[in-house]
Amino acid sequence: MNKAFVKESGEGDDDDLDLGQPAIPAGAKNYITPAGHKRLRDELLHLIDEERPEVVRLVSWAASNGDRSENGDYIYGKRRLREIDRRIRFLTKRLDLAEVVDASKQESVDQVFFGATVDYAGEDGEIHTITIVGVDEVDLDRGHVSWISPVARALLKARIGDAVTLHTPAGPEQIDVLDVRYPAAPAA
Repeated sequence: MNKAFVKESGEGDDDDLDLGQPAIPAGAKNYITPAGHKRLRDELLHLIDEERPEVVRLVSWAASNGDRSENGDYIYGKRRLREIDRRIRFLTKRLDLAEVVDASKQESVDQVFFGATVDYAGEDGEIHTITIVGVDEVDLDRGHVSWISPVARALLKARIGDAVTLHTPAGPEQIDVLDVRYPAAPAA
């Protein structure tokens, strides 16, 4: 096969599969918390206003140094520029599709919905705490799980005191909802 028709890894417009970012299920909305929306918007503005112009200056300087085929600053700068542009396209798409859900305005405080922090006990009696967030906000070290994760799907719409079934690779497991909390409304 001609080398001209082979796509190198890391190239292309596959923005939906941005490094480490899960795809949003077909037909689903991109729910996001206000804090997550702000974080993505801040990252986008940082890339556009600060990081990209700096890399463009570096590439321009490197290009002015002559032979580009062996110019490491030019080659790596162009590669970094493509990475930044891909991330900008990804963030722009995600923010365009984002539906901000402010969990602090939740009326039913004893039922699990998007944005809730839930304490639950597994069959082994161990207590776990998770916060249900958008797919772009997942941080397992902080206990933030996506609303499309199996544990979040099992817990959604459950109430304090309910026992729900969590389907795990080891088989179904009963988990008990111990507590549900929502963030406090921001001060006006």
